[in-house]
Amino acid sequence: MVGMLMHFLSLLLGVLPILVLIQAQDQSGFISIDCGLPEHSSYASTSTGINYISDAKFIDTGVTKIIPPPLGNTILQQLQYVRSFPSGVRNCYRINVTNGTKYLIRASFYYGNYDNLNEPPEFDIHFGPNAWDTVKFINLSRITSSEIIYTPSLDYIQPCLVNTGKGTPFISVIELRTLNNKAYVIYSPKSVLSVLFRYDMASITNLEYRYKDDVYDRVWFPFKWDAMKKLSTDEDVLNSDSFEPPSIVMSTAVTPFNASAPIQLFWDSDDVNDQYYFYMYFNEVEKLAENETREFNIMMNGELMYGPEIPPYRSVDPIISTSALTGAKRYTFSLEKTENSTLPPILNAMEFYKLIDFSLSETQQDDVDAITNIKKTYGVTRNWEGDPCGPVKYMWEGLNCTMNDGLDPPRITSLNLSSSGLTGQIASSISKLTMLQYLDLSNNSLNGSLPYFLVELRSLKVLNVRYNNFTGLIPSELLERSKTGSLSLSVDGDSNSDSDSIPPTKSGKNKNLSVPLTASFSALGVILLILLGFWIFRRHKVVTSSNSKKEDSKNSKQQVFSYGDIINITENFKTIIGEGGFGKVYIGILQDQTHVAVKMLSRS
Repeated sequence: MVGMLMHFLSLLLGVLPILVLIQAQDQSGFISIDCGLPEHSSYASTSTGINYISDAKFIDTGVTKIIPPPLGNTILQQLQYVRSFPSGVRNCYRINVTNGTKYLIRASFYYGNYDNLNEPPEFDIHFGPNAWDTVKFINLSRITSSEIIYTPSLDYIQPCLVNTGKGTPFISVIELRTLNNKAYVIYSPKSVLSVLFRYDMASITNLEYRYKDDVYDRVWFPFKWDAMKKLSTDEDVLNSDSFEPPSIVMSTAVTPFNASAPIQLFWDSDDVNDQYYFYMYFNEVEKLAENETREFNIMMNGELMYGPEIPPYRSVDPIISTSALTGAKRYTFSLEKTENSTLPPILNAMEFYKLIDFSLSETQQDDVDAITNIKKTYGVTRNWEGDPCGPVKYMWEGLNCTMNDGLDPPRITSLNLSSSGLTGQIASSISKLTMLQYLDLSNNSLNGSLPYFLVELRSLKVLNVRYNNFTGLIPSELLERSKTGSLSLSVDGDSNSDSDSIPPTKSGKNKNLSVPLTASFSALGVILLILLGFWIFRRHKVVTSSNSKKEDSKNSKQQVFSYGDIINITENFKTIIGEGGFGKVYIGILQDQTHVAVKMLSRS
């Protein structure tokens, strides 16, 4: 039995390519991004002819670094730069794709002591809201790559680098390759395939093959297997299958020296619950005589998986798992000749994938487009990177979203941009957040009038636009919803005015006017506001010093709060601490943790 575990580990850690053999193909469907390459730069790789471009237009964060000599003088051109992310917990690329198209997506990392610390970091990579992989390095000069096969549901993808406190994340290359949608089909819609290994089982040259040998630019590593005999052919291999493995890979095969022996391979699983898919490729490289036959069964852990397999001459026959392998600590494949076979089994190439859970749905695309435009309009500099709603740990600051356990895309329901230095008018993109229930734009320098599109946000329950420079009329529909109690509306204005407009003060900053749920801007509304007013008296914690008590008494003062403030302070009038002839008294807690008594006058 020949173990594959060491080969598997070598692939995960990566191996610096020596040489890549090529042949002519085009690059339609390729997106090749050299991370850290100066903006507007591009080039064609001397080893593959692949055209690489700068990552500058795909990301707004991070800094460019270059691999120093001597390593920087000996590596592939696309590894000479990196983009490093010393700031922020999560930094994300946004790359436009064609939704519904299957892609091979590969992220590569070459440390090369670019930071002169001689300490390779460890960090996570995410794909939108889902965890993709943890990036680790064994030394300074090895490439680590993570590769998935993914069909996006949106018209963009968002690979993210996440700082886990073990060093500064960075990235060298991002590559996308369109695949045939009929290949690599799995029946788990909330999962993706992550490559564990992809081997040229009988490589004679001991070289890695990728584009242009592989039309999809998959990287085929040589499997060094001295215990097996190598067969080869100079005949062309017909390759009409949707997987299209490279002809140069399929022109060689391994077979046992002992004609009666099987081909055996094994690997160990880290978790018995992990799920795997395998892809084996067969091509008869010898022209068999009439009295010769080659047929064999494919066994996995002693049970028949497929057979008998009769490799076709000069043609590719892929054997794939139609369902996931799971439940074992060790998986052992055995290719065993049948009783009718005169020749031992062969194997040309093999791929093995692990299923990764991508069950977290990306935020609904209209919401993403809207909040992205809001970010651009106002130049928001918060942690607004990656998917706005997921994962919950990295939800954008100031947002709240509906989360339906992956059943439906999350929707943005709350947007708080209070005290964010906003200027200009209210961004029209806010109208696209159709599920918005809470909108707080208070304490900024916004101007103009309240736009009518706010009326069209039918789910809106709270609107706070106080402490801005608004003028003009308040849309009558907002006032009506405020009167009926379906909207808590807080605007600026003259508290003695019976107008539905927002007049500025002489200082240019509007006075505060809070409109409670039952308020009206008519004369009758003013009377009701007076009758339904709140007296809130500050009450500090008990202290033993009589001087402190006197000081607290001096500092106590009367303040005016909006109805929405009162709701928050009293937790929606949760706890009654007394009741007198004028009405009930509720306990409340201010933002500075000061305890207050809130007395509401009765209607009588």
